[in-house]
Amino acid sequence: MPDQAEWTIANYGKDSYITVAGRRVADCFFIIRQGKVQISREFSIAGDKDEILVPGDFFAVASAMSSSRHIENAVALTDVTLIVVQARQYVSLIQRNAQIATKILMQLSGQLRFLNGALEKLTQKDETLAARETPSRLFDVAEYYARQKQYGHAFYAYTKYLTHCPDGKNVDTAKTRLEKLAGRMGGAGASHAKGELNRSYGKGDMIFAEGEPGDEFFVVQTGSVKICKIIDGKEVLLGTLKEGDIFGEMALLEGKPRAASAVANEDSTVMAANKANFDALITNQPQLISRLTTLLSGRIWSTFKQLEAVHIDNPLGRIYSVMLTLLEKSRLALESTDPHTFDVRWDDMVNTLGLNEKEGYVLMGQLHEDKNVQVKDGRVHVYSIHEVAMRAELFRKIDARGKAKR
Repeated sequence: MPDQAEWTIANYGKDSYITVAGRRVADCFFIIRQGKVQISREFSIAGDKDEILVPGDFFAVASAMSSSRHIENAVALTDVTLIVVQARQYVSLIQRNAQIATKILMQLSGQLRFLNGALEKLTQKDETLAARETPSRLFDVAEYYARQKQYGHAFYAYTKYLTHCPDGKNVDTAKTRLEKLAGRMGGAGASHAKGELNRSYGKGDMIFAEGEPGDEFFVVQTGSVKICKIIDGKEVLLGTLKEGDIFGEMALLEGKPRAASAVANEDSTVMAANKANFDALITNQPQLISRLTTLLSGRIWSTFKQLEAVHIDNPLGRIYSVMLTLLEKSRLALESTDPHTFDVRWDDMVNTLGLNEKEGYVLMGQLHEDKNVQVKDGRVHVYSIHEVAMRAELFRKIDARGKAKR
């Protein structure tokens, strides 16, 4: 518990709403000093249940640290006393209590892992999560890159497969493939000693592969790094990171295999941090830990909103929900009547909902009935931001009423 003299104290009576999902942009989170608080969501996620929080627990971190609207309802089950922490006070908080930073990061990483798993079960039904969250995944990754003639990536993944799965069923095949690749290309690219803090990678070098066990996270110092994942037999670009961006943190925080691959997009240098120096980072570089918390919070908020969209029964309502989320992520005023063209392409919007190409065409036809929206050259253009927000909210209310009746 932080020194309470430095923070605002708030009291709520039994049955009071402390936060309401979607109501306003959060600028603070809460640590429970006395009493009990119930956390609930407005839609059901398989395997999820309402949480009962007690003194020492905290809530609303993801919304506050990502400066986004609340995604959960918090209700006082008893009279409660809360310590209110402004987002701008977070660095000061972790400087005074490193244990809180560790606890918050572990909670956020667990939330993100859960939400990602729930989303993938709904939108990627052809693959099981269990198969993709073990080191044996490395063999499939290597085979994919070998077929694509990306031999450097294949060499790296085969090598890591043999390292982490010495008794795997594909060991003999991997050894044969590796020998052929070694003769063809002569190496696997950059190699760095364990614990080496600053590392350099040439363009195209693999930093880590999907399925590889990891105990480090990285900060881009120069250049850029692309994050990609093999889905449905295709490499999907998840994002390109630039100087100051953090990646690979989930494997470090939860000790689970990498969920995606990281590749140097150009000649790049990165700083590597591991469990051995993580506590020192919290103490000596609280700004870095604050950026990591903000990063996780932003991912949680985006994934939650994507899940919320997928749970809407009407596909048209889903696409409006996706557009609303993108508008909020861009920090655009939802009351604005200005026009807007989305950076995210139409195909990518459809893919986030787990819809195929044919379903996407049908949805586009329905969307064109709204004179406020136009899809042209793969981009979605709206003539009024406010109209999109209004339509998204209308679909959400209709969906909620329909589910309540059922």
